[in-house]
Amino acid sequence: MSSDANLNVLWARALLEELVRGGVRHAVVCPGSRSSPLALACAGAEGLRTWSVIDERSAGFFALGLAKQSRAPAVVVATSGTAGAHFYPAVIEAALSHVPLVVLTADRPLELQGWGAPQTVSQARFFGEHARFFADLGLPEAHEAALMHMRATVARAVVSAWRAPRGAVQLNVPFREPLAPVAESFAEAALSPLAKSGRPGAPLTRIVPPAPVPDAAILDEVRRCIAETSRGVIVCGPRDEADGFAEAISALSQATGYPVLAESTSQARYGGGPLTVSYYDALLRHAPFARAHRPELVLRFGGGLTPKVPQQWLDGSGADIVLFSDGGALFDPAHRAATVVEGSAVAACEALSRGLARGAGPWARSFLAAEQRVRTALEAAFAEQPDTLSEPRIAREVVAALPTGALLFVSSSMPIRDVDAFAPAGAVPLRVLANRGANGIDGIVSSALGMAAAVGRPAVLLTGDLALLHDVGAFVTAARARVPLTVVAVNNDGGGIFSFLPIAQAAPRDAFETLFGTPHGVDLSHAAALGGARFHRPGTPTALRTAVREGLEGGLHLVEVRVDRDANVDEHRRLFARMTASLGDGPWA
Repeated sequence: MSSDANLNVLWARALLEELVRGGVRHAVVCPGSRSSPLALACAGAEGLRTWSVIDERSAGFFALGLAKQSRAPAVVVATSGTAGAHFYPAVIEAALSHVPLVVLTADRPLELQGWGAPQTVSQARFFGEHARFFADLGLPEAHEAALMHMRATVARAVVSAWRAPRGAVQLNVPFREPLAPVAESFAEAALSPLAKSGRPGAPLTRIVPPAPVPDAAILDEVRRCIAETSRGVIVCGPRDEADGFAEAISALSQATGYPVLAESTSQARYGGGPLTVSYYDALLRHAPFARAHRPELVLRFGGGLTPKVPQQWLDGSGADIVLFSDGGALFDPAHRAATVVEGSAVAACEALSRGLARGAGPWARSFLAAEQRVRTALEAAFAEQPDTLSEPRIAREVVAALPTGALLFVSSSMPIRDVDAFAPAGAVPLRVLANRGANGIDGIVSSALGMAAAVGRPAVLLTGDLALLHDVGAFVTAARARVPLTVVAVNNDGGGIFSFLPIAQAAPRDAFETLFGTPHGVDLSHAAALGGARFHRPGTPTALRTAVREGLEGGLHLVEVRVDRDANVDEHRRLFARMTASLGDGPWA
């Protein structure tokens, strides 16, 4: 008898070997019986760090955060029945934000399907079109062809998660008892060393994806367009990769003379180049400026833009739009892009920069001068209320408190919009992530935990109160995994974003509050107690910065900032009015 006590142990070990050899470095395991062979194989796999998360929904987003930060597939394991269904929101986010995940759903054997056996449901293609690849690995067999097929299928699944467009894959893994590693003989002698152990140090089947090099002829065409066009802009939406993108975009902007409109999660705003523009949302709300600065060429990188006004401005500009897709994704819902360039965005920037040396001319200087006016106006507005913490001020102060190289995760809904609108670019490079695939508020705390866990150092999450309550079980995960995270929760006692929507005026006040405002009255200190987090409740901008910096020293922290939801809309309008008014009638250079 070998170290593989029974066939299930051998099968699960071989499966995990192929995952690790394919590049998986983190496994998130949820408790369950049918998944016992997989859980034990994860724990015993060399080169794999295994995390235990009680709640499958939290586990899915925890794995998503691990994969977003590491840019390598993470595996998440569930037992049979409805357990794996709780991964669905994370699988959808992985599909839409192009994050590689490997989902292992343990299952009951065929003879128990359809006959009322407990914890038995149809698990085939659990996630529908949101999974990039699905395979049922079949019941373990002590058969050469079966074991080789399983190894090759797992190797193929990892590549499918990783190749563009990245996303989640599902492997359904049925087991018969015994599920524990008790000794039970099987026809081990009939198996070859290759079937039992695979190819040490490499997947059984090595699949090499196409080289992600942009087409040279297409790039030459785009370069000619740039050379003929001085009125261009570079627009950077959400992008997870930290691959020299900020430096490449900075070099491209200097070569072309185009300003860079960079979202906070683009990896091009913080620590970006001198032509980076942060307050473009405010600039483009000023009709004379927006009309005078309609571009003729747009170089578009990353995902979909968060604020509506800049996207509407781009769509209505009539410009030629070149979309750079380095992850196989197309973000062009209005179908305005004339050209799509696939391949490495960094390589594309470097290729386009060669032979160009336009520098910052009147066009770019006009954007930068207007940006400075808006920045000065915003700072003056904040200075008038030096001790007040509004939602825009919270976003600004959290970002300002972060040191070089800090990790920040930002929730959907109002936090991401406030960071984009009110936390300007600076010389300090930051890593800023968000779940901008499905743009939901589910799994936010767990995703931030995964980001922090992937690098093993403290991170900060800026979130709203509803997103926190939606994922409050993540505080249990944080405590069990000892992940250092500072959660800054903007508590306006409900759903603040709905106050900006037409329904706020159309619905009766009582109905709006009950159905959309959704006040909860929860004291968030109880959430801190759930995970043993240190609790802070700052009342001034200075106190908020201090709390964030203390959190970055380590441990689990919850920083609750209470604000008035009813006053929030007026504060946003006041600030945008001040910023746009500062632009006057031009000129802006």
